[in-house]
Amino acid sequence: MIGLEGIAYGGDYNPEQWPREVWAADVRLMRQARVNLVSVGIFSWALLEPEPGRFDFDWLDEVLALLHGGGVRVDLATPTAAPPAWLFRADPSARPATREGHRHGGGTRQSFCPSSRSYAEAVTRITTALGHRYGRHPALALWHVHNEYGGVNAVCYCEACAQGFHRWLADRYGDLDGLNTAWGTTFWGQRYGDWAEISPPRAVPIPVNPAQELDYLRYANDVHRANYRRERDLLRELSPGVPITTNFMIANCREMDYWAWAGEVDVVANDHYLQAERRDNHIELAMAADLTRAVAGGRPWLLMEHSTSAINWQRRNIAKRPGELARNSLAHLARGADAIMFFQWRASMFGGEKFHSAMLPHGGTGTRIWREVADLGAVLSDLAELRGTTVSADVAIVWDWQSWWALELPWHPSADLNYRERIEAYYTALWRAGVQIDFARPESDLGRYRLVVVPSLYLTTPAAAANLRAYVEAGGTLVVSYFSGIVDATDTIHPGGHPGALRELLGCVVEEFLPLHAGERITLDGGLNADQWAEDLHPCGAEVVHRYLDGPAAGQPAITRHRVGRGTAWYVSTSLDAAGTGSILSAAGRDAGLGDPTTGLARPGSVEGVELVRRSGAGRDYLVAINHTDTTVRLPIAGHDLLADRPCTALDLPAGGVRVLRLPGPAASPR
Repeated sequence: MIGLEGIAYGGDYNPEQWPREVWAADVRLMRQARVNLVSVGIFSWALLEPEPGRFDFDWLDEVLALLHGGGVRVDLATPTAAPPAWLFRADPSARPATREGHRHGGGTRQSFCPSSRSYAEAVTRITTALGHRYGRHPALALWHVHNEYGGVNAVCYCEACAQGFHRWLADRYGDLDGLNTAWGTTFWGQRYGDWAEISPPRAVPIPVNPAQELDYLRYANDVHRANYRRERDLLRELSPGVPITTNFMIANCREMDYWAWAGEVDVVANDHYLQAERRDNHIELAMAADLTRAVAGGRPWLLMEHSTSAINWQRRNIAKRPGELARNSLAHLARGADAIMFFQWRASMFGGEKFHSAMLPHGGTGTRIWREVADLGAVLSDLAELRGTTVSADVAIVWDWQSWWALELPWHPSADLNYRERIEAYYTALWRAGVQIDFARPESDLGRYRLVVVPSLYLTTPAAAANLRAYVEAGGTLVVSYFSGIVDATDTIHPGGHPGALRELLGCVVEEFLPLHAGERITLDGGLNADQWAEDLHPCGAEVVHRYLDGPAAGQPAITRHRVGRGTAWYVSTSLDAAGTGSILSAAGRDAGLGDPTTGLARPGSVEGVELVRRSGAGRDYLVAINHTDTTVRLPIAGHDLLADRPCTALDLPAGGVRVLRLPGPAASPR
């Protein structure tokens, strides 16, 4: 970001919702709270272009001048997530269509078809105008293209999208013979003789061909990416040298493949909102932050949106308690964020998000939230030296959006198969063991990790299977959970029996899946407990580590361990409870040489509920310590407390508190 040296701090700023006399006061309060970056113009299209081709930039000129004069940098948005009503009046087909063929109505945002030609033409016009006018503005730090691609209108089923799908399929498969083979259209007599015969997977009485569903999700993802690239490339031409991004929704947007998006942005930015009713929502927050860092390629990233307190769209919008605002923010910072931003600066008085918390609440500067916002601004100023430092890990979890899509298509062996549930089960066990975690693509270089966990990889390409095997052969330790390795990229079963592409690596064959009844529980030897799933598992070279004691697979192997080359591949054929998952990961951790051999993965001196994350760079190590318990904890860690600006020989971490230490000595070398 241009013009920022420390941690970026601020949020969405929507001055158009307020009279002009408020704007100068806003800037004064921003300076008081040490805000140095705001996102402007995200939903302002109808004001900037009130009629097609007629622009009104006077108000935005005034806002940017005020911000620049107050020393606040600008993340300037293209407002293309909220097209004006005049676009849809002129072309009703620019609205998206549901599976059932119904067009969306108005009165909201992102209600447009991503394949609409009239939308694309209007986008080009407004983006070009903004680039010409503000491409060299002195306040400009960053371009913010659109807003949350795929968040509302991820998939459209209209005729324009159908025609785009035909072109996409022709590019992917070359000819209809290739498509018919890939989709297995001999099943149910679906064979196609003309591209025009293929429709989007619209509403039908029973499930559509899963290969067709999967390709349509890929197509929809690519259409949104193409729309982003159109705007980005215009801005690069008109505003050279200014970085460009868009705000992702990593971990919580199923429909966008962010591995594919990562290379399109100059810096990765993410929106994350706490799942307020979850008692362990701090673990889900950590997971989202770690995944965002992985999408960013390990580089620092921007937290573009989160909330100061309650949000407005969950079933119960639980308010954050005192200290939680800072604790959440610094947890993102610990895991690689170089910007801490909120939605939004000033709480709205009207509209659909009027009950969404903000940096400046309805009650103004006399509120607890405002005081905590100002305090956080001071804290982040004291932590400026962390900017640009990075996080490294010895353990990686494999994450794949397209496998997520494929797993949750209809007609699989159990309704309990859930991608996020398996990922979170393994992530939570590792988090509780005090392990720093990365995420990785199944085809990416895994060599720097001692332990790699595959909680759910139903769709496994030959390249991914070969990559996992090479990792183990070279000395890595792999843990694979059930229903992985089953199909290829066309959702076709790998031949030779399950677990398909991973069968030889794991040294076992699954003759039959044995999903359990709702609520049924089973036991394994060694005191392990499980539910949801079992398998008729037969080792083919792997050793049996645990067996089923009861249930449909009583007496048969449940968990195996297979030596391959210099490494080890574990297979877990059931859904273990939290204790069992932790036990298996500890055993695999011993194979990997992690932690104390008597405690598996647990880090010496770690305390349950205390989060310790290290950032390193420029010859320095920093430790962010976060206490999620309700008691003060004393940790035997020495360093310089950056927030208190004093050395400490032991760290006293208050209940719910956060401390940041500059550790003594040179930075540890990353693996």
